Formats: sequence, structure tokens, C-alpha cells
Amino acid sequence: MFGTRPTVDGNVSSEAVDVLQDNRITSGHGGKKYLPDMDISELQQFLQSMGQQKFRAKQIFRWIARGASDFDEMSDLSKELRQELKLYAVVSGLNIRKKFVSSIDGTTKYLLEMSDGNIIESVLMKYNHGYTACISSQIGCKMGCSFCASTIAGFRRDLTGGEMLEQILAIERDSGIKVGNVVIMGIGEPFDNYDNVLRFLRLVHAPEGLNIGYRHITVSTCGLVPGILRLSDENMQVNLAISLHAPNDHIRQRIMPVGRKYRIDKIIEACKIYTEKTKRRITFEYALIEGVNDSPENAAELASRLRGLLCHVNLIPVNSVKETGFRQSGHRKIDEFAAILTKRGIETTVRRELGSDINAACGQLRRSEMDSDRCKS
Repeated sequence: MFGTRPTVDGNVSSEAVDVLQDNRITSGHGGKKYLPDMDISELQQFLQSMGQQKFRAKQIFRWIARGASDFDEMSDLSKELRQELKLYAVVSGLNIRKKFVSSIDGTTKYLLEMSDGNIIESVLMKYNHGYTACISSQIGCKMGCSFCASTIAGFRRDLTGGEMLEQILAIERDSGIKVGNVVIMGIGEPFDNYDNVLRFLRLVHAPEGLNIGYRHITVSTCGLVPGILRLSDENMQVNLAISLHAPNDHIRQRIMPVGRKYRIDKIIEACKIYTEKTKRRITFEYALIEGVNDSPENAAELASRLRGLLCHVNLIPVNSVKETGFRQSGHRKIDEFAAILTKRGIETTVRRELGSDINAACGQLRRSEMDSDRCKS
């Protein structure tokens, strides 16, 4: 329990401040605790440090999962407790800055502003099996893939598990739609932020919260082998997607700097371990770039590398980003590439382009918004 209570004017004693600032996340929230980062046991400890009963933790956790953005919405908490919580904590750390809805397929792109002023992107997509949220794991990206808009605006910081969770909550709150599937495939490299991503997975899976099954979650990586191996040991049947984008190391190193550290053979070895431990099929993402990685020979080489692995290939017409100079392969070439893989026993799909009229590709809207802000200043 705190040594002293807050005074009537809201000032907090030094003893209380020490306790309140002991946990991880206070920066960017006015020195207050950011509760979406906490699981139930951590919320219990936090409440007990306030002299409150720990059973309130499940109530607060459920309210956060329902999208409550203010303590006043938590109607089963006493007014006194709500007022006290406001002194020490927050339940929301982002706001919808802009929203774009595709007139083609209804895909919705969100620009979300964090409490520290940084901007991230999230996307709500509709499929036959329900609604999927694509969320970001970092503000910017360090990986430097030459065809990707996410890396152009630079890296700012990692997102916390709660900030990843809150992207889904913001989408559900705004749309009134229940998200059934999650892909961590937005801005950032999830395995470059492993601990926070793992916390998010546990938060979003919690039965008292959103209760989204691990099999309905996909983590996408550009091939950080240690992260693949670590996740294989977590006893989670999370789906894994590998941004491969090349059939050999020579091409991959040209377009993806990470290829200089992790060779394709090592990535595939790690993927075999992952499939053996989780029994989950690997998805290999392959962005087709005209004249770079889209020849029939490239398709045959890719099929040879993946033979015998529990996997499928998702072919992606590369997004047009003016700074990269890359162009999409033509539809005929894409179909030919897919046919070669299929004929050689590799299950293959061509990703449906969603939200093409709203720049739904990762990083494009964030970058344009940052450019706009610089012009205003």
C-alpha cells in the first residue's frame, strides 16, 4: 500500500511516485501507468500497491478489451476508484488521426497518433472468413528493404505490447466490427521487437480479453533466424510468414540487407524446426518485381529450395513506391510464375490487392503524413 494517499489537489507523495514509476511504461503518458501493457497479475499488483482489492484487475482488464478509453466508462467500478485511477494511470494511448476507406473493397486504413506524437498505421480487411486487422510492431523499420515504404521514413522506436493491442481496440471501437484474425505485418520487424511482440501475443490471447486464438494470428518476419527459433519454443501455434522475396542469396542481398546476415538456407532450416514443433504451415511472402525476381528460372529455383517443406507461397504484386524505382510484374508474368510453382508441387496463391485506392501498402500514409507535418512547420 502507498505510504500516503494523494492530496485533494491531485499531488502525489514521493513514496507513491516511487511505487507508481517502478514498472515499465510511464514515458509518453504524463508519468502515468499505461494499463493496456499489463496482464491481469500485473494489474493485481498495481491495484494492491494502491491499497485496492485485486479482484478489480479482471474488471479493468475486461473493460480495456472492450475498448474503454476512459475510466469513466468502467461502470462497475466505484466513482472514488475511477477518480483515483485517473491520478495514476491511463487506459488509452493513441487516437485515430485519419481514416481512409477503400471504395473498391471496403478496406480501411488507419493513421494512429501515439501519446508521444508518433504515427503508426493499421488496416482492417474483410475476407470470406471474417475480419483481419493488420497491425504495426514498430514506429518505422531498421531492416532497409529496398522495395518497402516502411523503411523510408526511418526508425523511431519499438511499440509496446499494449500499443499493439490498442491498435485492434481502436479499430473495433471505430468500426463496431469484431476482429477475428490478426497479422503483425504492418510497419516494423516483429522479431526486432521480440519481447514486446510476445507480450502482445499473450495479451490478445487472454481468455478474459480479446481471446483471439494463436492459430488466428500471423507474425511476419523478414527472416531473423533467432526470432524464428525462439518463437518455435514458446508453445504457441502462431502462424509464421517469411518475407523471402528472392530464390537465392544474390538477389535477396540486393533488395534486402538482412540477407547478408541470414542466408536463405539458414532461414529454411529454422522454418523446418518451426513446422516440426508447431505443426503450422509456413507462408513465404514473395513480392514480384519486374526484371528482378520474376523470371521462370527464378520460379523454378524457388520451388527447388522449398520442396518438402510444409509451406505455401503467397505471391504479391510489389507496391508502387516512387522512391524505389521498382515496378510490378505484369499479370501474365505473375500467372506464369504461379503456374511453375504449382506444377512443381508448391501450393501457391496470388495475394488479392486490397485498398489500392487508399495507399494501403505499409508505410505509405505514415510517410506522406510526416511530409505534410514538416511542410506545416
